[in-house]
Amino acid sequence: MKNTILTFKDLKKQHKKISMLTAYDYSTARLFDECNINGILIGDSLGMVIKGDEDTLGVTIDEVIYHTKAVKKGAKNALIVSDMPFLSYHISVEQAVLNAGRLVKEGGAHAVKLEGGAHVIKQIEAIVNAQIPVMGHLGLTPQSVNAFGGFKVQGKSEETVKKLIEDAKLIEKAGAFAVVLEGIPGKVAEMITDSISIPTIGIGAGKECDGQILVYQDMLGMFNDFVPKFVKQYANLGTVIKEAVGSYISEVQNGSFPEEKHTFSINEEELKKLY
Repeated sequence: MKNTILTFKDLKKQHKKISMLTAYDYSTARLFDECNINGILIGDSLGMVIKGDEDTLGVTIDEVIYHTKAVKKGAKNALIVSDMPFLSYHISVEQAVLNAGRLVKEGGAHAVKLEGGAHVIKQIEAIVNAQIPVMGHLGLTPQSVNAFGGFKVQGKSEETVKKLIEDAKLIEKAGAFAVVLEGIPGKVAEMITDSISIPTIGIGAGKECDGQILVYQDMLGMFNDFVPKFVKQYANLGTVIKEAVGSYISEVQNGSFPEEKHTFSINEEELKKLY
């Protein structure tokens, strides 16, 4: 069944949970789509899990477009949301609309996601007015890592809790169809979820959000540079992959691969004619 922004809104009304994962390539997106995932995010997390950077700040709009195009080919039913990377929407409203349009027109995204609250409301409104669905992002916003002094949990004081709730309401009013809540206490996320009509998608924000999202390399045990507290590893593919590659190397070295069944044959009589 094709997922749209209306699917997300309906699931919240029906009190049914929304499932999302990141993906950055055709093969992975196709596997997730076949599992009936509701949404796939081409996250700027690709800076860390694909490029090997320390943070997300070096990701470009062209890189997100490239990966979105690949995911779009593999996912036929999931809602495809593309991250707007650092400095792709901060300079002006016009820049924000242009780059959001590129993600849809060139990448094939169904929606875009951008970080921030009150200071990006004009951008959200303008992008929505351009007929491009927007997903907001509050709490631990990775593009603000330097301003936060690191990847730190947000919403621990009365002042910051009030600000998060106010920002969530502003994002809803601006026309966003959903909002990601990252790295905030579960009770705070529950308060936000109850205070707005659009779905909340949690990542490190407790079980009371309307849905959940994880970086797939984290939940499959493929990225161990840093494993956040909120990640549950449903498999340890890192170990499986290393064992498989190790077996391949050994078989190449000892000559047991390739076997006869992996080798193309030719009629020997025909082959003799070549000599």
